[in-house]
Amino acid sequence: MIRDTSQQDTVLTAPAGQRRRRLLLIAAGAVLLLGAAYAVLHSWRGSSHSVSMARLRIAEVGRGTLVRDAAVNGRIVAAVSPTLYAAAPATVTLKVAAGDTVKKGDVLALLESPDLSDALKREQSSYLQLEAEVARQQILARQQKLLARRDADTAEIERLSAQRTLERYNAVSNEGIIAKIEYQKAKDALNSAEIRARHAAQAAELESDNVALALQTKRNELDRQRLSLANAQRRVDELTVRAPVDGFIGTLSVANRSVVPVHAPLMTLVDLSRLEVELEVPETYVADLGLGMHAEVDFGAGRATGKLSALSPEVVKNQVLARVRFEKEQPAGLRQNQRVSARLLIDERANTLMLARGPFVESEGGRYAYVVRDGIAIRTPVKLGATSISNVEILSGLQAGDKVVIAGTETFENAARVSINP
Repeated sequence: MIRDTSQQDTVLTAPAGQRRRRLLLIAAGAVLLLGAAYAVLHSWRGSSHSVSMARLRIAEVGRGTLVRDAAVNGRIVAAVSPTLYAAAPATVTLKVAAGDTVKKGDVLALLESPDLSDALKREQSSYLQLEAEVARQQILARQQKLLARRDADTAEIERLSAQRTLERYNAVSNEGIIAKIEYQKAKDALNSAEIRARHAAQAAELESDNVALALQTKRNELDRQRLSLANAQRRVDELTVRAPVDGFIGTLSVANRSVVPVHAPLMTLVDLSRLEVELEVPETYVADLGLGMHAEVDFGAGRATGKLSALSPEVVKNQVLARVRFEKEQPAGLRQNQRVSARLLIDERANTLMLARGPFVESEGGRYAYVVRDGIAIRTPVKLGATSISNVEILSGLQAGDKVVIAGTETFENAARVSINP
């Protein structure tokens, strides 16, 4: 009976060379395993923290074009939104309601001011009085000119008469008909008549200048009164409040039939045909801003480009208001006070060593960054330059190809070395 096959088995001995190679492979594997264990142990000993890779965000340093920009918020506002004021203390009668659409020149409100109405009537009365005085002065001027001319003509007639008398005396003086004394009297009479005629002509010229000056004075008074009348008429016309532009009534600041003081706001008119973007820019960006700077506006339904057209000189709550005007045609569907976001394009720098922006920029003032080498995050001094929404410029401390922890360093507690677990 055959109990088993042990009698049939044959023991085979491995060749001596193959056994030696197996021992060498086992020894080499053990050495590698011990080296890896030593490296891990050494790294753990050199780091005071250990953080999971899943909690970190790592980016690589590279070169490219850095676009300096700023992300800000704002709202859509009307480029033309005048506020209308009361020109005088008056009682207001409103002709429109909030939200009404109006055209340029439409009557929006009537102001009742008895003082201005009475002042206009007084100016009109003074103007009519001066107008009558000017007409009267014109008549007096003609009359005085006629009187002066009459005296001059009379003196000229007397001169001619004296001249003819002397001519007759000259004709008979050689015949001895008249006495010499009579002849001399005739000559004296002629001289006297010539003097009177000359003085009368000069007096007529002076009188003409005098009446012309008096008439011009009255006319100047009339012109001055005409200006006063026009000013009074203008103030009365301002009591009729008219729309300066096409638009709609935004807000009413007074109630109907209320009494308002001078310069009191009455209403706001909004022109939606010309809209702009009012941005709230942080004070830190103000030094880099300038008029004409390009901006990209995101209003939800699309995007539009514009240029910075105005910058407020006042800082309110660490912010500065800036206005952006659309470059091309105004986008459709915009509404007054609609909230938008914008991106101000400040500068472009080509071939710049840069890194993706993250919380590490604000951590410790951006003076340190954690560079990842062989699973260890090493705290490295760096110097940052210009920043944008998505990138930051590296001035020193890092090189192209370095991997840097840009988010999640808040748990490192400023340790010099931190182990990163897979």
